[in-house]
This record gives sequence, structure tokens and C-alpha cells, in this order.
Amino acid sequence: MGRLFSLTYPTAAVLLAIRSGHRYGFDIMDATGLPDGTVYPILRRLERRGVLSGDWEDETDARSEQRPQRRYYELTSVGHESMAEVEARFPILLPIFGKETA
Repeated sequence: MGRLFSLTYPTAAVLLAIRSGHRYGFDIMDATGLPDGTVYPILRRLERRGVLSGDWEDETDARSEQRPQRRYYELTSVGHESMAEVEARFPILLPIFGKETA
């Protein structure tokens, strides 16, 4: 199977952050140190390509905490298959994000 996305350092960091349990935009930004102008386009691109799936949280949860709804992301089976390449190409990121927790 051909590559579905360009595997850059920021993309690898986002994928590793999601795999390690950071699942919504601000949380991923905090974990990676990447700005929103980098993280959100990566999330949209990976979701369009089937590497991630995203679902909005229940509106009542957000309202009860008086904040906007969060979109939670998780790796799809394609995303999990891509992790071997992420680990091989960016081993320097592995100690930062550790192994899979989900």
C-alpha cells in the first residue's frame, strides 16, 4: 500500500501524542509544543485520509464545564499500521511520548 500522508516531524509528533492518550486539539498542542496552525491542519488531513477518526464530545459535557465542545481523535487501523514507520523514522520522539497506552 502506498503512503497516505507525508510523514514529517510534526505529523509524527501528532500521531505519537494521539497514540499515547492525548486526544483533542489543545491537549495535542500541549503534548507536542506545536502551534494550533500546525496541529489542526494535520488533524484534518489525517482524518480525511483515514488515519484518524474524530468524534465530537457530547454537548452537555462541554456546557457543564462552560467550554466549547472538543473533537476527540483516535488512530484507525490504518493509523495503527502507520506507527511502525513513525517509530522507525523518528526514534528521537519515542522517549517523549512513550509506548501505546490505549
